[in-house]
Amino acid sequence: MKITQTKLVDFGKRSELKVYPVSIGAMRLPQDDSEAVSLLRQAIDAGMIYIDTSRGYGDSELKLAKALKDGYREKVILSTKWCPWNIKIEPTDDTSAECVYKRLLESMKRLDADYLDFYQLWSINNNEQWLGATCKGGMLDGIFRAKKEGLVKHIGFTTHDKPENVSRYIDEADWCESILFTYNILDTSYEEAIAKAHEKGIATIVMNPIGGGVLTEDSPPLNDAVKNAIGAADLIEIAHRWLKSNKNIDTIICGITKPSDITSTIENYEKDPLTAEQKQRLSAEIAKISKKNVGFCVDCKYCLPCPKGIDIPGFMHIAYFSEFLKADERARDVYNWLVNPSNASKSADPGECIECGKCEPKCTQKIEIVEMLKTLKSKFGQ
Repeated sequence: MKITQTKLVDFGKRSELKVYPVSIGAMRLPQDDSEAVSLLRQAIDAGMIYIDTSRGYGDSELKLAKALKDGYREKVILSTKWCPWNIKIEPTDDTSAECVYKRLLESMKRLDADYLDFYQLWSINNNEQWLGATCKGGMLDGIFRAKKEGLVKHIGFTTHDKPENVSRYIDEADWCESILFTYNILDTSYEEAIAKAHEKGIATIVMNPIGGGVLTEDSPPLNDAVKNAIGAADLIEIAHRWLKSNKNIDTIICGITKPSDITSTIENYEKDPLTAEQKQRLSAEIAKISKKNVGFCVDCKYCLPCPKGIDIPGFMHIAYFSEFLKADERARDVYNWLVNPSNASKSADPGECIECGKCEPKCTQKIEIVEMLKTLKSKFGQ
């Protein structure tokens, strides 16, 4: 049986585009080109017509160039992005209009595309980055140039910034036609910002809909939370139906690596959303196992600065995934990202801890930080 999406929705009012509720995240495509092309076309045929990629996603753009031949380019809303703080193509890369314009043209060449439907300011994580990207002569001006030349049709941004900052950006950005947010049953911090963006006609896109993979793991606390709230049910299905119940979300990004990623996600989205009562019960159960309520890091950052440059809150976040949720795959992914030399905000390795103990008296959750760093190093260190 062929699985397809059945209901188009507005992709924000500003863009005047339509989209289906499930879209393509092209960050983790299969390594084999022919397999990736086949998978992408299966997804597009199933209605996953918005495609999110980036210059920073390995050879994703190159694989997409092949998949979008034979009339497929005309079927999709193609979006890519770049920023110098996530990936530098050349050592001199900066936030200037000239630099982003150059990177934009390179992405078009890699995608073999005559135009881009969307180009996004990638990964706005703090106010300094926002100002650097949007000031006169900054990245946004380079994208405006491309739009004036007909190379880009729409502009947006992606973010991991504080919700209060994002709310302000929404008020300032009359040019913005889409925002990509993190949002799932474990992280609802952007709920109000998503509602505000939707009200202003900005397309709302959700990344990490299943918690970056946490919800795919066999987590006893999460399984119990769902069972207590709703009864015996598939955790991923419930996560998707929970998202579907939020009418302020236009589409979610589904990372595709195999055909079942496409079919299972769409099947879940074709089911009824959770009722208001189910959502309320589930939220109450999830709150019981929140980091704060079970004694894990709440990201207050009082433990910083570490004299050795260790991102203590980042590693304590990993500890919650691993030690409490029992989601070691996700924990390992985040650990490897934190210590990756190509990460512009790379942390020192936990093994560099000198056990000075200065962090522990400041911890509001009374976490034994030194011992936890040792545990994480033993579990996930190279």
